[in-house]
Amino acid sequence: MNEASVPTGPKVVGVIGGGRMGAGIAQVFAVLGARVVVVESGDEAAEAARRRVADGLSKAADRGKLADPPEVVSERVAVAGAVGDLPAHAELVVEAVPERPEVKVEVLTQAEAVVGAETVLASNTSSLPVAELGAPLSRPGRFLGMHFFNPVPASKLVEVVMPPAVDGGVVERVRGWVRALGKTDVVVRDSPGFATSRLGVMLGLEAIRMLEEGVADAEAIDNAMELGYRHPMGPLRSTDLVGLDVRLAIAEHLHSALGERFAPPRLLRDKVAAGELGRKVGKGFHDWS
Repeated sequence: MNEASVPTGPKVVGVIGGGRMGAGIAQVFAVLGARVVVVESGDEAAEAARRRVADGLSKAADRGKLADPPEVVSERVAVAGAVGDLPAHAELVVEAVPERPEVKVEVLTQAEAVVGAETVLASNTSSLPVAELGAPLSRPGRFLGMHFFNPVPASKLVEVVMPPAVDGGVVERVRGWVRALGKTDVVVRDSPGFATSRLGVMLGLEAIRMLEEGVADAEAIDNAMELGYRHPMGPLRSTDLVGLDVRLAIAEHLHSALGERFAPPRLLRDKVAAGELGRKVGKGFHDWS
């Protein structure tokens, strides 16, 4: 590959939502050299987002994954308490707020009103219809899905989701940014669950049913897929990592869109009701304490 064909990343990036996913997205673009503004709802939440990014950079440095000192990379990240504080000249704004359509639509329309006409807007949704999220936008041709995976710094995949209205040049630009991050892009049409959530949730739900039926315990089910099929993480560990509440919400959406094969098992509903949400709380299908 000659130097002219090496993809480059955006110079200024906005990230709306500073939770685990948003902080991870901010981290990888800052490592690439971009100036990043992370928006959270209020000053306290914004500072928590800053700490998440700093912690992620510290861990990356400990693993030898940073070319620059973490404090240098951290200086590229700013936090803000409102969408109106996004930089107007941002090349990319990624929305990474919770999987609630009304919340995503609200922040996306607010962001479009702040940034320039050439800014690419993206949603990090893992399952919601991208076209519906972009329907209220004035410039739907500059909007698409960028589905990052958790943990963002270590994951090698970004699912690029194309709604019907997106401009082909925007898709190619985003694919170049993904490659500049050192990740691989998979381009899919906007359909329920895209490719990854549809397949991943189906496997996870069947694993939960097997556990529910007493076919095997959680450790055995995960080991079977990790050792027998070379999955890097079994479906129950993966559900714990994603969050049982998140997986339930995706399953409910796919159930309504695609039918009974995505019906959430009772065991999943019971664990969510009991607050056993996975690694983030220390207990899910496995004990993470």
